[in-house]
Amino acid sequence: MTTVKIAVTVPELVLRRARGAVRRGKARSLSAYVSAALVQKSMLDDLGEMLEEMLARTGGPLTKAEERAADLVLDGVPRRRSPQR
Repeated sequence: MTTVKIAVTVPELVLRRARGAVRRGKARSLSAYVSAALVQKSMLDDLGEMLEEMLARTGGPLTKAEERAADLVLDGVPRRRSPQR
């Protein structure tokens, strides 16, 4: 696999947590930890798109209350509603 070096800016708390995870052996390096996080985020984004497509085919979008409940279960953060397409 080809790798590319990048520079990113992250909140200090996020960096401390990531470094702590590396110290605890959750990843072999900070780069490996960040790479794994990016893979996970891209997979969640793909799942979100798939869910929207499935909902459109099976009865429409979630209600606002259903969206909030799902967001809190999935990642603990309610998301802003995207503009209607």
